[in-house]
Amino acid sequence: MKPVLYSCLLFSFWLLSFLSFCEAADGQGEILHKLLMSGRSEKSRISSSRSWAAGLHGSNPATYSPVSIEPQDGKMEADEIDALPGQPDGIDFDQYAGYVTVDQKAGRALFYYFVESPRNSSSNNPLILWLNGGPGCSSLGYGAMSELGPFRVNSDGQTLFRNDFAWNNVANVIFLESPAGVGFSYSNTSSDYDNAGDTTTAIDTYTFLVNWLERFPQYKSTDFFIAGESYAGHYVPQLASTILYNNENTNQTVGNGLLDDAITLRGIYDNFWTHALNSDETYKGIHKYCDFANDTVSEKCFEFTGQADDEIGDIDIYNIYAPICLDSSLKSGSHGSVHDFDPCTDYYVENYLNIPEVQKALHANQTEWTHCRYYAWTDRPPTILPILKNIIESGVSVWIYSGDNDGRVPVAATRYSLNMLKLGVKKGWHGWYSEKEVGGYVVEYEGGLSLVTVRGAGHLVPSNQPQRALTFISSFLQGTLPPSTP
Repeated sequence: MKPVLYSCLLFSFWLLSFLSFCEAADGQGEILHKLLMSGRSEKSRISSSRSWAAGLHGSNPATYSPVSIEPQDGKMEADEIDALPGQPDGIDFDQYAGYVTVDQKAGRALFYYFVESPRNSSSNNPLILWLNGGPGCSSLGYGAMSELGPFRVNSDGQTLFRNDFAWNNVANVIFLESPAGVGFSYSNTSSDYDNAGDTTTAIDTYTFLVNWLERFPQYKSTDFFIAGESYAGHYVPQLASTILYNNENTNQTVGNGLLDDAITLRGIYDNFWTHALNSDETYKGIHKYCDFANDTVSEKCFEFTGQADDEIGDIDIYNIYAPICLDSSLKSGSHGSVHDFDPCTDYYVENYLNIPEVQKALHANQTEWTHCRYYAWTDRPPTILPILKNIIESGVSVWIYSGDNDGRVPVAATRYSLNMLKLGVKKGWHGWYSEKEVGGYVVEYEGGLSLVTVRGAGHLVPSNQPQRALTFISSFLQGTLPPSTP
């Protein structure tokens, strides 16, 4: 069985989306930054894009490898959520949560949270699969509870408030915790955690999707999009490539992304200097001793990049002009606002998702839930650009978006990477509008790729600028560029 798929590719160029207030454990931003830096000295562990594709799709591209499909009768009804503890009144949409087994023999299952569009909205609304990165971080804790989901967690860590700009206003959204071991997802075979990597994640996510569509067959003919952030810059194009490979008649798909390690590092340090975060001396030292083009390292390069990181000081590198979390304690009696993102949100979410009644309502196994899990990560290509190029050449429309206050994976890194594709410009750089203000800037390239920036946002675009995020995702789903006039 091959699922009916799909419709365009959405990329977020946030390699790192977790705010710098995480003290108890690394978040998806810090995990990815460490992976980027370690990859420069561990070339033996990094596969090429070609070898990655061969490992995933096999040596014979004409051979289709079917996935295991488990019986799904009655599981959709069993997964429906009656209500989440502390949710506000007047909820006008249905929500579901549960597990989809992706390997019966290993006992490996992925956890999902699914929110449908409001009951009075269009029945033609598309389906979005949202993936967070890390690798090893939760789409439930970040994507659903902190960014684009229908709820945010109040500072009491016990109750929820409505996100007026949730993406389920315009689509039905699946939040998937992947790979196994992230959040509520699990495996009964402990070696699965040691062997996690790009290939196993792509296969498991594809297997999840095929089985999920059996559980929710009403979405088989729905336009489908994949979106995400952080290391999902690998997950999404690789999943899109897998979908295209396994569906002969597919001409629609989706994605997100970290595209090229070395180019991204160059963009990071150039952005530090242009935003007055680094000294002239450090900037010159990096450009003298760091050969990003050939991705070679030296002791002097590490010395100057370390100096650059030290010079920045105690700021939120993922949103350089935003406040940091100074008091992570829970606060009773306070109500959050989607218009004013609280930098301590991560603490509220972690408390909420560890309440036994919440885990029961989500049909999750009782466990200690955390935002991220560390993996050795056994395979990853250093660049996704060849995969992205193949997706574009398949006729898929691709958007890459980036918050312009992002210091960890800045717009500069995005532009450097896209320039490597050497695409002609179809519609030049111009402002786009949301609520009578410039929401950001956009350029459309030949071949169906567009770069969209979001003004005033960091890595967590839907958190920092929720209304602008809803504007551009609405345009993307409609197949048009964001509004060019107020």
